[in-house]
Amino acid sequence: MPLVAGIDLSTQSTTVEVRDLDTGAVVARGSAPHPPTTPPRSEQDPAVWWAAFRAAWAQAGAPAVAAVSVAGQQHGMVALDADEAVIRPAKLWNDTESAPDAGWLRQQLAGGDPAWAEAVGSVPLAAFTVTKLSWLHRSEPEHWARLAHVLLPHDWLTLQLCGERVTDRGDASGTGYWSPATGEYRWDLLRIVDRDRDWTDVVPRVLGPREPAGTWNGAVVGPGTGDNMAAALGLGLGEGDAMVSIGTSGTLSARSPVPTADPSGAVAGFADATGAYLPLVCTLNAAKVLDAVARLLGVDHHELDRLAAAAGPGGPVLVPYLDGERTPDRPGASGWIGGLRSDVTREQLARAAVDGVACGLLDGLDALCRHAAVGRIVLTGGASASAVLRGVLAALAGVPVTHTEQAEAVAAGACVQAAATLLGEDLADVGRGWGLGATTDVAPRDDVPDDLRDRYAAARDLVAAG
Repeated sequence: MPLVAGIDLSTQSTTVEVRDLDTGAVVARGSAPHPPTTPPRSEQDPAVWWAAFRAAWAQAGAPAVAAVSVAGQQHGMVALDADEAVIRPAKLWNDTESAPDAGWLRQQLAGGDPAWAEAVGSVPLAAFTVTKLSWLHRSEPEHWARLAHVLLPHDWLTLQLCGERVTDRGDASGTGYWSPATGEYRWDLLRIVDRDRDWTDVVPRVLGPREPAGTWNGAVVGPGTGDNMAAALGLGLGEGDAMVSIGTSGTLSARSPVPTADPSGAVAGFADATGAYLPLVCTLNAAKVLDAVARLLGVDHHELDRLAAAAGPGGPVLVPYLDGERTPDRPGASGWIGGLRSDVTREQLARAAVDGVACGLLDGLDALCRHAAVGRIVLTGGASASAVLRGVLAALAGVPVTHTEQAEAVAAGACVQAAATLLGEDLADVGRGWGLGATTDVAPRDDVPDDLRDRYAAARDLVAAG
């Protein structure tokens, strides 16, 4: 039977998923970890991605596939010299050292934030590649002098597979120098970083949604895309659906037929992997908050959920900006707990962590709904396994909430893209033919305090004022 493979190059690991081309059934998986990182400096040597890919590929049985595609963590900066050798460790999306550069860039374009949003759909934040380029130019002139090419993580892994420096419109839209509305690079924005450089050969060629990048071991290599764009494919996201992915970070996105531009910077106006658009909100703090509180309480995630479910009324409020925050844009922030009393219980602290993550995601949903129609929420990601978190979101979201048990939405989406590239078929048709997108309804919890969001908002505003 013909096989296709999808690669998920995430912050924490590289995962390979192999599917039957005809039925979409998963026939093999493999995964290998990356070294952990902690902001403000969050960097990885791309060589570890290649080593992790090779290990994951071997774990999956080193299959003979007809097509393969890479989905990767967005925004990262992979700096290469003229020989395509890596100059320095890649700065990842959650590296916040370029926060001063984001502020500086926003001041350089006449018209400020609204002009940036109009130009590229987004206002540059520390996550975006353009700010990391500015940081490199400012902070490491010896490396800047060697810079010949800049790639995103998925671009770099595609380069290793087929020898081509290419990207796709979805991932390109997260750089801060490619316009989803026009489908072109904004050379004027790159010249803000360095006016003396010829940028035309520095950035990769942007492929269409089903345009092959090349071949690897006889397999067609798809264009690849960003992880959020691939997840939308893997979940069969349609118009009116919002995907809420609760991993290390939290991401909220919705399919849109038209490009979006948010001058506040809360919503990034991305393109998707199909030719449409994917407005997106990202929070830096989601599952990592639950990880931290579980560690403090000395419990695993199952027990943390049990404690949270058993919490009585009242208790503290947690603002979960543990490692800075992207939405709202507070890269230097830290977490904050209010309302502590001497009789606080383990159960209440566990529930405060869950509620804090939920309220942070709901703030993101509020912003997303101002730019895209949302009629249903699909929960995915590791922390969506928390029944308490799902129930809190269902109680407060204001629209139906569903949950998918699909373990690997990103790798599944990469498989969809690989198959569509090989067959020349519509991406959505491939996903539907494979039966992707099945969800179950989430029942709202009936013990969510009526004033939870108000108390959270008051605590959040104190953090902002402080």
